[in-house]
Amino acid sequence: MMTIAVYAGSFDPVTAGHMSVVRQAARLFGHVVVVVAVNPDKESLLSADERVALLREAVAHHPNVTVARTQGLIVDFARDIGASVLLRGVRGAMDAQFETTLAQNNRALAPELSTLFLPAEAHLAEVSSSGLKARVARGEDVSAFCPPAVATKLRERLDPSLRSLP
Repeated sequence: MMTIAVYAGSFDPVTAGHMSVVRQAARLFGHVVVVVAVNPDKESLLSADERVALLREAVAHHPNVTVARTQGLIVDFARDIGASVLLRGVRGAMDAQFETTLAQNNRALAPELSTLFLPAEAHLAEVSSSGLKARVARGEDVSAFCPPAVATKLRERLDPSLRSLP
């Protein structure tokens, strides 16, 4: 039986750190589903459709990785597709504390699901979606911190040098 793992997040936008987790997961599991978790109460820079499209492009070379989206609980999504593992990426101690609490909450809701923490590569530990957006807004190059299509999309939206003058 193939083990299905779910890696969920807002991915607004996907970063090189996220992709590090995806690469590790693709080696460990038969099928990895990267899920754009849509929170209607959270304001996102990119639409859910844009985030899904960027992720699909970024994972296209991994034959055992697919991308989906949900507005519901991740544990319900995981159950619906027959997953047995929830993946969480961690960058450091602050992430670990938050992620441990989330894993405990998920275990209370779905004890049959295991949570596995996968750290991003050390040089990506400080890369976050919000940090990526801030760098682009300052006009900085982010190509080392995200897939090329993400860098392009962020520059279109946020780079001050590309904004037209009033």
